[in-house]
Amino acid sequence: MTRILRNLLIISVLLLVGSLPAMAQGVILPPPGVDTNPVSLSFDYLRVNTTINNQIARTEIDMQFTNNGERLAEGTYIFPLPPEAAVDELIMYIDGQPIESKILPADEARGIYNEIVRQLSDPALLEYVGTNAIQANVFPIPPGESRRLEIAYTEVLTADNGLIHYVLPMHSAGNETRSIGQMSISVQVEGNDAISNVYSPSHRIALSRPNQNSFSTGYEASNVVPTNDFSLFYGLANQDININLLTYRESADQDGFFMLLVQPPERLDNTQILPKDVIIVLDQSGSMEGDKWAQAQDAAQFVLDNLNPQDRFNVVPFSTGWRMYSNGLTNANEVQGAIDWIESLMPEGGTDINGGLSTALDMVQDRPTTILFLTDGLATEGITETNAILDNLATIAPDNARIFTFGVGDDVDTFLLDALVRDFNGTGSYVRPSERIDEEVASLYNKIASPVLTDVSLEIDGVVAELMYPQTLSDLFAGEQLTIVGRYRGDSTGQDIRLNGIFNGTPETYIYADQVFPENAGGESFIPRLWATRRIGDLLNTIRLNGESQELVDAVVDLSIRYGIITPYTSFLIEEDDILSQLGRERAEDSFAGEAQNLAATNTGASAVDAADTSIALADAEAPAEPMMMPGGGGSPGGMMMETEEEVIMDMDEADDGIGTDRRAVSNPIQTVAEKTFILQGDIWTDTTFEPDTMETEQIKFLSDAYFDLIDSMPVLSEYFAVGERVIVVIDDTAYEVVTE
Repeated sequence: MTRILRNLLIISVLLLVGSLPAMAQGVILPPPGVDTNPVSLSFDYLRVNTTINNQIARTEIDMQFTNNGERLAEGTYIFPLPPEAAVDELIMYIDGQPIESKILPADEARGIYNEIVRQLSDPALLEYVGTNAIQANVFPIPPGESRRLEIAYTEVLTADNGLIHYVLPMHSAGNETRSIGQMSISVQVEGNDAISNVYSPSHRIALSRPNQNSFSTGYEASNVVPTNDFSLFYGLANQDININLLTYRESADQDGFFMLLVQPPERLDNTQILPKDVIIVLDQSGSMEGDKWAQAQDAAQFVLDNLNPQDRFNVVPFSTGWRMYSNGLTNANEVQGAIDWIESLMPEGGTDINGGLSTALDMVQDRPTTILFLTDGLATEGITETNAILDNLATIAPDNARIFTFGVGDDVDTFLLDALVRDFNGTGSYVRPSERIDEEVASLYNKIASPVLTDVSLEIDGVVAELMYPQTLSDLFAGEQLTIVGRYRGDSTGQDIRLNGIFNGTPETYIYADQVFPENAGGESFIPRLWATRRIGDLLNTIRLNGESQELVDAVVDLSIRYGIITPYTSFLIEEDDILSQLGRERAEDSFAGEAQNLAATNTGASAVDAADTSIALADAEAPAEPMMMPGGGGSPGGMMMETEEEVIMDMDEADDGIGTDRRAVSNPIQTVAEKTFILQGDIWTDTTFEPDTMETEQIKFLSDAYFDLIDSMPVLSEYFAVGERVIVVIDDTAYEVVTE
């Protein structure tokens, strides 16, 4: 990963704290006798504003920290720079006054880093090894006062195969205990070339695209300890539908991973938008009475109000039986009559799901057809058995029908809804009691309102591409980016990728030449974890819909251990002290097998909706799963609600009736560094590729001369050793163990 500044601010360190903190964004070195009370320093805010104009990036950092102790704080500021950074301007201010600074070459900086590590017995700075640095004097901070530090620097971002990568490092290995009161990141990009894909694998960004040559993104958080560098990719457009390829390979003798970003045009004029048919299948049963029905009516009105001029529509409410607004599909200019008709309806009767969906499918003609299906309950009328409904719909459904489901509340048949999404190439959403139906429907419809290409398929020359997610590609819609991840075998240089589809009834093929799937190691290390996140979601969904099997259980356990992905169903990662041993793995498989049986046996109720939500969030994740993950609605990459380590452990302890190891003292029992995952086993950070039953370790004493000599001879170890004092890491089948005695 290209790094702009390996870390912008280890502001809490060493100024008032006797050990390196969570953030590695600069280091303040105190003179002898300075207060080292770790409670004394507060990190008030971090505000970052970056402008990128034709690949020239200027980053401005504004931060403030406060001396809450009783003694004067002062020191020297060290600002690490990666060797890749081409910094041609750097300005540092303290409280508006410029301060003197100088560049430290990598060798001189390395000596400083190593000396700090030796003095503090804390390896966190090791990840800076090999970098240049800036050194500056810092004014003293009296007790009770604050200091504001401003840094500005510029650099040139290079384009790699049409893709530009900006990184704002936020994470440091080691203990992660100090939070930032307020954090904001803003990036504005503009240039002479049109911009295609915009993607962040690290943060859930808000995105605004005022025109084809510019965009802006924003991210904000409060009381947060960053666990990921801020990473942003954007592509330069060269076709109507653009792609960007990213790959990762751990070694030449292993299969690689790839990610393909597919970006249709951001906006289309009316002549470019495919005419489509939209059929709203609306649950009108008595259980929809009240706010649910009012919101469902609003949702239907929103869809009808936002039809394109050439679209056609119909509305099919169902309860005990079903009815239609009109006998056939109606032109978009007649929506007001349908809106008035929906407003006149009242919820009543039972729930004939089969009747409502069959009626909608019978209307499908030759256009791409979107069926929006909304229900809050189980089928109680007509055909009520889930598999019988699915079999009946399969016999009558045309290939051009897409079903998008909205399950309202916790009393829905999750198996039916998710099978409809699977079989009819749509997407599913669950509207929990605290959420609004109309907002969920509007959010989805805005994404699918303007189809660009249907019946999409992908061909990749030169390599064997497999285990791709999504397994079935969705239609392409204007402004809606498609992210594909998969594995590849072999290597290719200068081969073609072909994107096939149907435009207005005519087959179309887009050819992207000179694509590279490298044989050698390297690339973007987040891709394997993103692939594993989606694969686990797909496996969990397969278990839910088709039943558990030993093969599926083994696959989920293996992926969860290797990539440190914890879900409510793979909590064995922090429950099993010896999860990497064969015995620990067998216990994990037994534990998960029981969870899998429950998943396959429960189709309705809050727990079933939780399970469906979790599977969807994983399978559709746009970013790698965070180490701590629980089911829910949002707030983190991939659409999953995150809990703290303590909350997760409390939940698990309660589930175990208080039995088990209490790990509340651990700030985070899983760390990811580059492509590797480390699990805290006892007091040892252990590489998940380590096999304790079959591997012997080569021991190195912490902070010994041999320790630093090994890092000198094998620099890749520096970042791994930075996770803690005791570490086991596997490199080229050799397990290196850092010991303290």
